[in-house]
Amino acid sequence: MPIKVIDQLPAVEALSAENVFVITESRARTQDIRPLRIAILNLMPNKVTTEIQLLRLLANSPLQVDIELIRLDNHVSKHTPESHLNCFYRYFSDVQQQNYDGLIITGAPLGLVDYEDVSYWPQLSEILAWADRHVTSTLFLCWAAHAALYYYYGLQREIRGEKLSGVYWQNVVQPLCPLVRGFDDSFLVPHSRYAQVPKQKYQQHADIHVLAEADATGAYLLQNSSGSRIFVTGHPEYDLTTLNDEYQRDLAAGLNPKVPENYFRDNDPGKGPTKLWQSHAFLLFSNWLNYYVYQATPFDLARVGEGREA
Repeated sequence: MPIKVIDQLPAVEALSAENVFVITESRARTQDIRPLRIAILNLMPNKVTTEIQLLRLLANSPLQVDIELIRLDNHVSKHTPESHLNCFYRYFSDVQQQNYDGLIITGAPLGLVDYEDVSYWPQLSEILAWADRHVTSTLFLCWAAHAALYYYYGLQREIRGEKLSGVYWQNVVQPLCPLVRGFDDSFLVPHSRYAQVPKQKYQQHADIHVLAEADATGAYLLQNSSGSRIFVTGHPEYDLTTLNDEYQRDLAAGLNPKVPENYFRDNDPGKGPTKLWQSHAFLLFSNWLNYYVYQATPFDLARVGEGREA
């Protein structure tokens, strides 16, 4: 089944070239079904690239997914044309009275900034509170995962001595959890971050369940008891070249970065990278859509959030 997007979104052409099934809004109007409504709050600087990455994963499902791209009200994007945002994104203030089956909040390049020093922290906090009342399940990626763990549970991250960058093995520790259904015992995921929350801090909260982790990365995949909050501390959505792009950027900036681990062939940047994480990325998003959104959301979206604390 396809994902549904606005007809002229640039990602449509890119994904169609990959043989990814995307249905335009005009065509979807002719179909008499109830699609899932998924909102994406895209905090990444290059929003077009992130759109393609996320839509690629959301499209690998038997469900029709209606995508709504959301932007912060008072934040100016420096790397995405305003014309693109005006055409394809809606301000949060314009949709905050609506309900969604699912919400994805992306990472952001804010790994060394205290959460409450982030310029848009007040509105992001408003969105996190809103999600508990208006969204069946929210998927937080990388920086957003740590930020949400701080907001909901007061878990403060610790800054690593050096950036975690590379593709790392993760071990499934809750194999009966639907989110990791079909996963291999160990699987690879890209990580690119400075922060980490120690495992003992997670263990202080009965509502937080670690599903997959590794010694090198700490907890990678977590959820709350109800499945309404999914925390992903890595970047399963990354393209083949994303880590290399970041590595080359840091080199050009004189940061003397380490070569991303387990990413380039023979750990040699001159030999190029190999993509070894895509199958589990597809499975993660498919499981989330199926078990935590489709099977958990009410048919009547007006009932989303019933029974939860405000």
